[in-house]
Amino acid sequence: MTKIPVILALASLAFDTTAYAATREEQTAACKGDAIRYCAFYIPNEDKISACMKKNIDRLSPRCRAMFQPAPTAKKPETAKKNPKG
Repeated sequence: MTKIPVILALASLAFDTTAYAATREEQTAACKGDAIRYCAFYIPNEDKISACMKKNIDRLSPRCRAMFQPAPTAKKPETAKKNPKG
């Protein structure tokens, strides 16, 4: 297997929409090593690579794992509760 197909497959990993605010380049940089380490058998099948990565989520590097985490939801500021006594 040549390097170019592997790099292209990894560059086009089919990440969920949970990979928030990350470009393909950032996703690839974060997960390339993990994809090769845990999911090389599935290259170049994007769907199988993605499923494999999710299956191995606990083994992924922290940087790659972050690509699969849901986007943090913004908390609404709590309004000051009025004292019913006045």
